[in-house]
Amino acid sequence: MAKFFINYFSFFFLYRFVSRQAKNPKALHRNGSNIHANQGKILHKYPFIAHRSNLSKDQIMVVFSVEGALLKSSSLFPYFKLVAFEACGLFRAFLLFALYPFLCLVGEEMGLKIMVFVCFFGVKTESFRAGSAVLPKFFLEDVALETLEMLKKGGKKVGFSNIPQVMIESFLKNYLGVDCVVGREMKAFGGYFLGVMEEQQRSKDALETIIISQECRGSCRDVIGISSFKESLQYHLSSHCNEIWLVRRSDKRSRRQHVPREEYMKPLIFHDGRLAFSPTPLATLIMFMWLPFGFTLSIIRAITGLLLPYRVAVPILAYTGFHLSLSYDSSLDNLNITRKTKGRLYVCNHRTLLDPLYLSFSLQKDLTAVTYSLSRVSELLAPIKTVRLSRDRVRDGKMMGELLKQGDLVVCPEGTTCREPYLLRFSPLFAEMSDDIVPVAMDSHVSMFYGTTAGGLKCLDPLFFIMNPCPSYEVQVLAGVSGVSACVDDGERSRFEVANHVQTEIGKALGFGCTRLTRRDKYLILAGNEGVVNKP
Repeated sequence: MAKFFINYFSFFFLYRFVSRQAKNPKALHRNGSNIHANQGKILHKYPFIAHRSNLSKDQIMVVFSVEGALLKSSSLFPYFKLVAFEACGLFRAFLLFALYPFLCLVGEEMGLKIMVFVCFFGVKTESFRAGSAVLPKFFLEDVALETLEMLKKGGKKVGFSNIPQVMIESFLKNYLGVDCVVGREMKAFGGYFLGVMEEQQRSKDALETIIISQECRGSCRDVIGISSFKESLQYHLSSHCNEIWLVRRSDKRSRRQHVPREEYMKPLIFHDGRLAFSPTPLATLIMFMWLPFGFTLSIIRAITGLLLPYRVAVPILAYTGFHLSLSYDSSLDNLNITRKTKGRLYVCNHRTLLDPLYLSFSLQKDLTAVTYSLSRVSELLAPIKTVRLSRDRVRDGKMMGELLKQGDLVVCPEGTTCREPYLLRFSPLFAEMSDDIVPVAMDSHVSMFYGTTAGGLKCLDPLFFIMNPCPSYEVQVLAGVSGVSACVDDGERSRFEVANHVQTEIGKALGFGCTRLTRRDKYLILAGNEGVVNKP
């Protein structure tokens, strides 16, 4: 019995000692220094990494871990949940969520392999665009500001990761300017992912090859490694790096500050996907609990908006959770240009397909909306008159002129929706249609589902928007401007000036940035096509 108690207390005190060492950051760094002492490497505490000022971009290479150093979150589940939901559908997303308790019990590597299999098995390699269209937004919101500052100071940048390369490559290269990305390749057969990654050793060898090649060229005098303590040993960074910066779990927990949008190395203007939140396990549980009730509520909201008069529908929709705010410029009441022969032309920025409908509800008057592309289902269910444009300038101009003779008209010259606080280039056709042009600044807010898509079914856009618990719209009717009623010598220049002026005024009202990007740019980036909607 005495021997038992001696062994028990010996084990207890040994456990307490090890636990204290693990919780002590200085102890971890001392251990790390001892491990690499023979190699003469310098290990630094992570918080001081951003204060390095003696860095030359031409002579430095930064090698960093995506999970260990770049991202604040220590869990990869939300990113795989986005892939499952956006690339595979609701059933696969629910399966991944149901497996979450099991993922917590198995090892890190086994859990990663399970998530990869659930998310990628049977997905077409050519149609997989979540890595370029969906994930960059959520990655950017999870980037550590200190590591981002270090990447801005560094010259050659090499990022390595233990997750599939198709998930991170586009984000690292397009938004952080990373030169080389080393992730784990996905196995495929017949144009479909098999849900299996290449062995981890291959990515280790690829990373080592990249570092050695740069050293042989002599382009980098200093190689700085940024990683977590465990990953720095796994990838043998100590063999090539002059300095190693280690990120501890306590560092990750303390990094709460989000990177401001103006600090992004490249502006995030376009992104796709239905989910408007980071799908952590708790947030995912709330979403699945809300779906049955949200779908029922969306049907009630749709019926109310389609069948009831404005004066009755607006209070009922407000009672169900819709929020609508309207500001109206008083000078419009005195503006009476061409009102006897033509209707008023409302020019809006484009947030969702419901923009013209919300403007109609706000003004409580019937409007006609012209659209560049709209699904047949949306056209049939729209409570206001919609007319499809042909993208032929002469034909569309005549059509809009006839519609203005019949009443008020609303047009969204961006030609497509934009979720972020930016305005795309305005098509100048509307400037020739009327001298009674009223700019309208519109903004929408959602908490669960986006009401827009580039690669999915556009007929479901209104449904997803009204499925949100409390969707909101802000409508600002601005002061009217004059258009170009007749072609003169400088008519081409004038209509572009009018379009740019309207874009600028709407941007000022919303606090949005104005860009020269177009609808074609958006769909080429997000969907790999030019955004042509099939008519059937």
